[in-house]
Amino acid sequence: MNRILYRLLSRHINAGQLAGFVLANLCGMTIVLAAVQFATDIIPMFTGNDSFLKPGQMVMAKHVSTVRTLTGKAPTFSAEEIADVSQQPFVKEAGTFTPSLFSVVATLGSRKLGVEFSTEMFFEAVPDDFIDVDLSRWQWHEGDDEVPIILPRNYLDLYNFGFASSQGLPALSESLVSMIKIRFYLRGSAGSKELSGRVVAFSKKLNTILVPQTFMDEMNATLSPDRQPEPSRLILTVSNPADERIATYLKDHSYETEANDAEAARTAHFLRIIISIVLVVGLIISALAFYVLLLSIFLLLQKNTEKIDTLLLIGYSPHAVARPYHLLTISLNTLVLALSVVIAIILRGYYLPLFGQLYPSYSAANLYPALLTGVALYLTVLVLNYVAIRRKVLHVWHLHEH
Repeated sequence: MNRILYRLLSRHINAGQLAGFVLANLCGMTIVLAAVQFATDIIPMFTGNDSFLKPGQMVMAKHVSTVRTLTGKAPTFSAEEIADVSQQPFVKEAGTFTPSLFSVVATLGSRKLGVEFSTEMFFEAVPDDFIDVDLSRWQWHEGDDEVPIILPRNYLDLYNFGFASSQGLPALSESLVSMIKIRFYLRGSAGSKELSGRVVAFSKKLNTILVPQTFMDEMNATLSPDRQPEPSRLILTVSNPADERIATYLKDHSYETEANDAEAARTAHFLRIIISIVLVVGLIISALAFYVLLLSIFLLLQKNTEKIDTLLLIGYSPHAVARPYHLLTISLNTLVLALSVVIAIILRGYYLPLFGQLYPSYSAANLYPALLTGVALYLTVLVLNYVAIRRKVLHVWHLHEH
């Protein structure tokens, strides 16, 4: 039975039509897989937050103008301004940066070893709801002698590429700095305190040193009880960082976002639109290729209607008659999927080195999104092919019965 059908299949099949299907579907599938993988690889470079910031967050501050400097007006937010920001439709949640009301001196190293660095600095804090590190490492309770901190990455860059290279000192990696304890000397109007700290994360967006909110509230109340903190920056969780209303609101109120959050969000939004268009084009090509394959199969079935009718008449089931056509579609679609994955991987090998040159700290994503997309399309096409071929054979069978 199968040999008879395979002979019929090979005798009447149009090789040109099947070759057209393979090429068209290969083109469409490759476009889809390459677009999905490209989006997976490049979008995080624009939307990727710091290791401690949750997705959709941005930092807002007031623009420091010459008039504000001459008048001595501090660029802080009043309670009314914070409430106004919180009520905006694009803001899901708003929090404040609490500044330290005491001086901070940080010391790294040891005099016994002959290497010791000291510098004046400052602390800030944001509510824990805006922190995306392991909260078990981001805890401080009254009486603790060690405080977790989040350090700006450019501080480490300044040391490694500026100070260390000029002084002949070794460069420090992030993991090494995270292992080193830093001594802090805090002094306010009502007293002083000495404790140690440890870096738990690095920030590439914020030029500040973050400490837990509980620590900041306790130290401000203990060391400077006569002063009240006035926030100069807000941290926002927004529904869509590319929302045009954000840019309009910032412009109308002379606010600005740090690290060009809005520009990066708009760039990422534009990339998503372009990639979506490419995906649609690839899906359209794949759909047309699927139509070509079905048309070829239907023409083949039509040419073999009498022979199929005879096979059904002598007792072969519709499933047995349709099996060779199913195997043909499975073979062709498997070939297309395999070639598409290989081509997408080859294309990825061309642009990943470029990303590494532009962003030395860039870490490539895995291939799972493209592979899952390819398998999903593959299974979808197989199911549609199976249903269409089976219905066609059953249609011939029903005509035979009538």
